Amino acid sequence: MPNPVLGRFDAAANGGRRGVSAGNMTAAQLEQMYAKPAYVPERYMTLDDVVVRTAAMLAVVFGVGAVTWSLGPTSTSAGGLIGIGLIGGLAFGLYMSFSMRANAFTALAYSAFEGLLLGGVSRAFEARYPGVVVQALAGTAMVAAGMLFVYKTGAIRVTPRFTRIIIGATFGVVGLMIVNLIASIFVDGGLGLRSGGPMAVVFSLLCIGLAAFNLVLDFDMIENGIRRGVDQKFAWFASFGLVVTLVWLYFEILRLLGYARN
Repeated sequence: MPNPVLGRFDAAANGGRRGVSAGNMTAAQLEQMYAKPAYVPERYMTLDDVVVRTAAMLAVVFGVGAVTWSLGPTSTSAGGLIGIGLIGGLAFGLYMSFSMRANAFTALAYSAFEGLLLGGVSRAFEARYPGVVVQALAGTAMVAAGMLFVYKTGAIRVTPRFTRIIIGATFGVVGLMIVNLIASIFVDGGLGLRSGGPMAVVFSLLCIGLAAFNLVLDFDMIENGIRRGVDQKFAWFASFGLVVTLVWLYFEILRLLGYARN
């Protein structure tokens, strides 16, 4: 999912005065405001900050995922951990997205829950389609590296129009997922978006494409944050957005490979 913290980057870059209107302030208040020194972070965010935090989150995802993997695909405990991972990851993800607050605890807790989910689902796929997890991991790494390359070379330019299209399409896809889930309660297979048929393959390809373009938005958000001189604490937000997109991309590639095996 797209990272919604760019607005906080804007506010930080503007010295935390975003939304202040001089039209309804007295002369004394204006003088007092402009007499104050501009907000200066203790330390500006750097690319190393984002890389280190992203690496830490991914390490937790893989570490916890390995524990769930070791339980086996048919274990009752594994099934329970998948459910806990789904609920916990969703809760922490929504909290950080809507509150715009991320720190080491919330980000790493989110990673731990995602590890439970990722490890259990991956083990189930591997049991049915041997070798598919390695292929999905390799595919995720290749797509991420490819999108980073095209972004850095300027082959894809992140414009306001491009951002609106990708974000709008992403929310549209999420809406279809929810509708399909609800429809599956009443009709076997729901809308057919996850049934393994031709429509499911097309939908997975669409999701993979959107996840890839969301990576471009994440790269641009990180670069803009560094350029604008935001506080280093915002590195956790940037890493959170990047990990969310990578996990989504991995699951969609894993699902598509499962369709191909069928």
